[in-house]
Amino acid sequence: MFTDRVTTLEPEGAYAVLARAQALEAQGRNVIHLELGQPDFPTPDNAREAGIQAILDGHTGYVASAGIRRLREIIADKAGRQRGIAILPEQVVVSPGTKPGLFFPPLALVSPGDEVIFPDPGFPTYSAVVKVTGGVPVPVTLREENNFSFDLDAFDARISDRTRLIILNSPSNPTGGVIPFEDLKHIAEKAQKHNAWVLTDEIYARLVFDGERVPYISAFEGMQERTVIVDGFSKAYAMHGWRLGYMIAPVALANRLELLMTHSAGCTAAFTQIAGIEALTGSQDVVELMRAEYQRRRDRVVKLINAIPGVSTQTPKGAFYVFPNVKSFGLPSRQIAQRLLDEAGVAVLAGTDFGAGGEGYLRISYATSMEKIEAGIERMAEFFRKM
Repeated sequence: MFTDRVTTLEPEGAYAVLARAQALEAQGRNVIHLELGQPDFPTPDNAREAGIQAILDGHTGYVASAGIRRLREIIADKAGRQRGIAILPEQVVVSPGTKPGLFFPPLALVSPGDEVIFPDPGFPTYSAVVKVTGGVPVPVTLREENNFSFDLDAFDARISDRTRLIILNSPSNPTGGVIPFEDLKHIAEKAQKHNAWVLTDEIYARLVFDGERVPYISAFEGMQERTVIVDGFSKAYAMHGWRLGYMIAPVALANRLELLMTHSAGCTAAFTQIAGIEALTGSQDVVELMRAEYQRRRDRVVKLINAIPGVSTQTPKGAFYVFPNVKSFGLPSRQIAQRLLDEAGVAVLAGTDFGAGGEGYLRISYATSMEKIEAGIERMAEFFRKM
């Protein structure tokens, strides 16, 4: 009845768990939500006010598919300085959220039968877009003993001249891991050797802790001409509902991405883009305050989880997730996550919502208040003690 490209799609785990949690709440149950990767901070006042004023000023019509020129210029400048590379405004394509940036480049680059490497566990959209394009999924495991970076031996065994695209995500959803410089250099060298493109999802790049900076694969020699950068405003600026993201690609590819925007969304809302201009050009103090608060929450979450017998977690270097190991209980991750919701009223995600490599783990989001974090982990501790 339907094509393979849609019959193989599965729901994203976070939305499925949210629906089940809300059904329990409708029955009168109290549920603590630790499943959503949605910042609990409000959009910074300056960006919000700029968006409101833009609507009042009548910026509610169509604009260029690639985005407002001023925003593209600012993104090119800011993103280039952040990564230590030169970026032209013509390389920037603005989109309604970052998910078009995950779909459009593979649509432009991957033909049926081409192989696509992506992290496992990893954001579910990566595997979904490979299937939609007709590509061959080639998941490569992220190992806890390697700080959830790529298993480079497995990566080397799976990359070949059939590899068309490598998808990276650093800091990572769901693990919070950051790919180290040397690992990234190795991946860059292999991408050039096998003439593969790289799509790098850098939506959490400004949420890195302990004074560290995330390395960027586009900064390695020879990589900018084969790299697509995907970023946006959802996480660092708490603008998730504004739906504002962007792609940065070589000009020839950016032109193709612009056409995909033209024939899909048409354009990104003008008032949203004006709010984005203000977010990027205004004070960045709020971004730093949010980052510092996430680090404070991370430290507390790690301490509380590691105090639960049978549960352990690494200290993630970025994003706002922890990925605790629950293998000692001998049950599938999905079963543990479901029981935590049903029996303890705590909504978390199973590691397998992010791929087979997530078996034995849970994903917990600390993009919520410290009060809810502490209450949720206290319930989890009691649940695991009973197990």
